Amino acid sequence: MQIANMPRTATGEDAEPIARVLARAFGDDPMMCWFFPEGVSRPAALGGYFTTLFTRQYLPHGMCERTDSAVAFWVSPEAQDKAVPDAETIRELTELLGERAEPFRRSVDAAAANAPQEPHWYLAVLGVDPVAQGRGQGAALLRSGLARADADGLPVYLESSKEANLAVYGHFGFEVLEEVRLPENGPTLWVMRRAPQGGEGA
Repeated sequence: MQIANMPRTATGEDAEPIARVLARAFGDDPMMCWFFPEGVSRPAALGGYFTTLFTRQYLPHGMCERTDSAVAFWVSPEAQDKAVPDAETIRELTELLGERAEPFRRSVDAAAANAPQEPHWYLAVLGVDPVAQGRGQGAALLRSGLARADADGLPVYLESSKEANLAVYGHFGFEVLEEVRLPENGPTLWVMRRAPQGGEGA
């Protein structure tokens, strides 16, 4: 595997490049376009959004990996209670979202209502810079996290608001469980699950 594709653990020093990659990766994502409808200001807003999520939520409580042009945030079964945004995180996101803060909150609540009850790994974020798509960097990060879940014998859950991604995740064994229409004419959110493949619990 090329060095550029090799997953490595992200650190606090990676916050700026991670935010840059994810802002580009999610620039046309239906949910992010709904949260940040102003096209001109969206890149900067997305950069701030992902910086907050990374530094305040997933870096301290999740498992964050990156390649040169891709990023993945995972949450283990043990960390899911801790990975819930705290008051300061919510405050920062509210400032970024402005008048879209209330739709965002309702969307988070709608997604939480569909959260699985069984022990699982959660793929919170996976993004690849568009200029590097098709080069295997996202796949490398996905395989890295799936290997951990399989070693634990646990399923993996994710949500996607981009229909084109469903086939990609399907290639890795994910199946759509439910389509959730977000409130206030929001986009559709597809809840997906991948059964464990190998490991003690399979």
